[in-house]
Amino acid sequence: MSHPRIMVLGVQPGTPPFRIVEIDGQVVGEARTVTDVLHAAAAFGITVHDLDDPDVVRWVGGDKFTWTVRRAPRVRREGSRRH
Repeated sequence: MSHPRIMVLGVQPGTPPFRIVEIDGQVVGEARTVTDVLHAAAAFGITVHDLDDPDVVRWVGGDKFTWTVRRAPRVRREGSRRH
């Protein structure tokens, strides 16, 4: 498994929701869009040509299109059916 310099962590609840960005293992800020990730990378001298390249960026808890909090599906309990 590669260790990319950029890691974008899962979506955090907020108004608006955001994702924490780490570069070289250090938290560098919050991203609310893909553009924010690119700006953070550029601030550290990293040019990103392909956001889908796992050797460049690791997306945790989703991909570059995931910017909202996912809710877990409800589990139906046995015997709790409504009539």
